[in-house]
Amino acid sequence: MTRLYPKINDYLYIQVASSDAAESEIEYKSRIAEIEEEAFLIEIPMQEGNGRLKKLFMGDELSVYFITEGGVKNFFNTHVVGFREDVIRMVKVRKPDVDSVFKIQRRSFFRVSAELELAVKDHNGSRFLVRTDDIGGGGTSFLSDTKVKLDLGGRLLCWLLVPYRNGSSEHVYFEGEIVRIKELENGRNLVMLKFAAISDTERQKIIRYCFERQFDFRNR
Repeated sequence: MTRLYPKINDYLYIQVASSDAAESEIEYKSRIAEIEEEAFLIEIPMQEGNGRLKKLFMGDELSVYFITEGGVKNFFNTHVVGFREDVIRMVKVRKPDVDSVFKIQRRSFFRVSAELELAVKDHNGSRFLVRTDDIGGGGTSFLSDTKVKLDLGGRLLCWLLVPYRNGSSEHVYFEGEIVRIKELENGRNLVMLKFAAISDTERQKIIRYCFERQFDFRNR
């Protein structure tokens, strides 16, 4: 059975929720020093590249992932619940429920229902604005009028507007390939796209959004 929690000495990769969009994008790295029944004790997170330490405060919300066998990223949300002064200063973060830890493998990105604004440009240079029906790390689908001519296997240049819980938003650029077109009873088409060309950075923005949405659904 694949383990669901990180263990002592595993590294955690952390983003801190912030109303400052640039700050919330910074990724910090920390190590688990101890594990309690309801919390992880971690070292002060450090920004990779420049070694800057991140001071955390009680209640800070964190988006975290750790990596298991085969490079699988396991995501969870948590918050700071305390501190401990030992040989080193440690931050205590709440241990997530097992069922709120999400695995994200390259081959099987989960999808969430989402009505996001998507600007599309086809190979003829025609542009149109649609709303997505769902979104995931591997692709998206959107609703379109039947008068918009689209072909299976066609490539579309897309700009997606992605809003986050902290109030910030990002534009995500990708090239999508149409893998299915389904006619709906309301006279519209559901167009399903897979990401044919997308950078890892852009994909991470979408995965972060999906993770936040999934987290919100679970907490309703």
